[in-house]
Amino acid sequence: MTAETPAEPEAHREPELSHGVGPWPGGLGEWPDDPRLDPELLIHGDTRNVVDEYRYWRMDAIVADLDGKRHPFHVAIENWQHDMNIGSIVRSANAFLAAEVHIIGRRRWNKRGAMVTDRYQHVRHHEDVPTFAAWARDAGIPVIAVDNLPGAEPVDRADLPERCVLLFGQEGPGLSAEALAAASGTVEITQYGSTRSINASAAAAVVMYEWCRRWA
Repeated sequence: MTAETPAEPEAHREPELSHGVGPWPGGLGEWPDDPRLDPELLIHGDTRNVVDEYRYWRMDAIVADLDGKRHPFHVAIENWQHDMNIGSIVRSANAFLAAEVHIIGRRRWNKRGAMVTDRYQHVRHHEDVPTFAAWARDAGIPVIAVDNLPGAEPVDRADLPERCVLLFGQEGPGLSAEALAAASGTVEITQYGSTRSINASAAAAVVMYEWCRRWA
């Protein structure tokens, strides 16, 4: 690495993993004839956190392939307190193939929990709730708030439209009153223990999975 090439920020580096594949077996003349493959990965191996289907693929080729089969649900997250759960929610959105993730509020968010999956997941920023609500209204996509509030419907029995935005709040305070007012309905996750709520990123994964169970 030269002085002209600054170190990549830690949050944007591929995580060091113990799994993956080594260099492509055989010599240069035995490489597969596939424009989606990255010569550097073929030479050095691929230890990225990707499914086997995408081994040795260029990142832009992976994104293009995902774009052809993304699900029609979106995920939105309020970001007023620089919540560390946002990165984990982005990672889950990638795993469940959400169309897009929407960050509402602060533009900067903690990417550590995303484990670089934000490179493969479309992420859009909205300055505030009214801006986000206007986008959803113009796109004709209903907003479904997720929060354990009085009157919220258990998600396993609620109506989850195939095309919707699942809106999540901050760890602790949950969704703001403004965000709840922008939603067409509110769902919650049924709990059975003593704690009042579960971790925000865990809740997001549960609700995304419930959507996929019905529609994917």
